[in-house]
Amino acid sequence: MSKGILLVNLGSPESPNPKDVKKYLGEFLMDPRVIDVPLWARNLLVKGIILNTRPKASAAAYQKIWWEEGSPLIVISEKLKSKVQNQLNFPVALAMRYGSMTIKKGLQELVDKGVDEVLIIPLYPQFAMATTETILVLAEDIRKAHFPDLKITDLPAFYNDSEYIDVLSNSIAKHLEGKEIDHLLFSYHGVPERHIRKSDVTKSHCNPAGDGSCCNKPSKAHEFCYKHQCLEVTKLVAKKLNLKANSYSTSFQSRLGFDPWLLPYTDRTIERLGKQGIKNMAIVTPAFVSDCLETLEEIAMEGEEIFHEIGGENFTTIPCLNDDAPWVNLLSKWINNWAETTGAQ
Repeated sequence: MSKGILLVNLGSPESPNPKDVKKYLGEFLMDPRVIDVPLWARNLLVKGIILNTRPKASAAAYQKIWWEEGSPLIVISEKLKSKVQNQLNFPVALAMRYGSMTIKKGLQELVDKGVDEVLIIPLYPQFAMATTETILVLAEDIRKAHFPDLKITDLPAFYNDSEYIDVLSNSIAKHLEGKEIDHLLFSYHGVPERHIRKSDVTKSHCNPAGDGSCCNKPSKAHEFCYKHQCLEVTKLVAKKLNLKANSYSTSFQSRLGFDPWLLPYTDRTIERLGKQGIKNMAIVTPAFVSDCLETLEEIAMEGEEIFHEIGGENFTTIPCLNDDAPWVNLLSKWINNWAETTGAQ
């Protein structure tokens, strides 16, 4: 079989103006795996409330981080795709779950090049309903409708892969070199607690509102437990970097609405740490491999502002892996291993 790779990231508005942001938010928030309530309630919430209030503020946030070349997330993802392609002998395409760079277009690009077996790589280290699952479900729907002869497999969550942990840890160490840091905060994108319960294949193990003890007890639920996988990244990186107890912690950002989301919240954690006398703080966002609105504006701008207002002095934002050479090399290695295992052509 002729193989190809489809890298898939979140997506972005076409521009940072309110009209394009509204269109993007509409597609994103109407995804039943993002806001997982009945359609009538999702319509009421998204079309009746959010899209009438949020686009202007979101557009202003995008305008703060927009690059001359375009959306940072898109630009970075395109650079990653290009560098990975340079290390492979078969075609690589890039798609976004939301926006104009659709998964259908990405699959079509590969099929037009003679590909009949695709490895889809969701660019997320951890599994979540609102990221990995929605990508894979849509890709399978598109395959059935438009490419019935195409074989699709996917790269599993790589949150605990030892080589990934090495790359992430080395990146953190590089960006902290020469800096005196009192506390390192691992901030992950938040999800509603009910997403954790819905993803629990045992239907009894996960307690997202608890103290995290269930995340430390071996269970097949961990294969799809976002909270466990986030906590595991923190634990593995802390061990790799020999971080002292109480010198690091985990939090969750970007909550939406009034439902219970994973705790503790990043903004409140930054505030708490500042009040406790932390003067030199660093923050890393390992739920993303590419910098985006949530890392560049919510963390690097809003987070720093909170920290300084509460008396903090030095706030260091550690970039995502983006298109760094070690990450490109590792991703290319995984792809080549897959191709060899399945019989490369």
